[in-house]
Amino acid sequence: MEIKIIKDVLEANNNIAEENKNIKDERKIMMVNIIGSPGTGKTSFILKLIENMDIPCGVIEGDVASDIDARKMAERNIPVVQINTGGACHLNANSINKALSTLDFEGGILFIENIGNLICPSDFELGEDFKLAMANVAEGDDKPYKYPLLFSKAKAVVINKIDLLPYFDFNKQYFYDGVKTLNDEAEIFEVSARTGEGFEVLAKWLKKKYSEYVQGK
Repeated sequence: MEIKIIKDVLEANNNIAEENKNIKDERKIMMVNIIGSPGTGKTSFILKLIENMDIPCGVIEGDVASDIDARKMAERNIPVVQINTGGACHLNANSINKALSTLDFEGGILFIENIGNLICPSDFELGEDFKLAMANVAEGDDKPYKYPLLFSKAKAVVINKIDLLPYFDFNKQYFYDGVKTLNDEAEIFEVSARTGEGFEVLAKWLKKKYSEYVQGK
């Protein structure tokens, strides 16, 4: 019975995720679900990335509490909606559905900053076009081995804080091997939200993906 309940919860979530896909497609929105641990630099990453984009971008901010990150977006006139889960460790499709109905945004890329967690968000589809998995040099090179579900599902993988590489024992080859063993098609990008290193390449890739998305609709 317990397994059936879990299955029903995921099925209900996935049904709403399909609705979200239809909503975003009508508005020509490519939705990217950004998943990373607390402190990996998701907010500063999004801000720096949007600086390098020449197409409209919006953000859905997910946090257990507060609107600190959403205010940072709003200060830069980035369309944003804040979702507070009140304790839940992930966003779900229903919360995204409500955010889409509130957010005045269309014709661009919508970044979803999920709750800081590498496990729960990987299981819940939101209606996104793809997942972007974030790691950072300071937290170690073993994340693909410890959290395989996320890295096996992600279309893009980002190593943030690459400027700290001289100061930490981070084996890039070990990290790359872990990702590619799980997901040979994943694109891996090395960036620094502090220095701006690597964002031009990532932005170019994202713009290409958005162009392909629009042409396919």
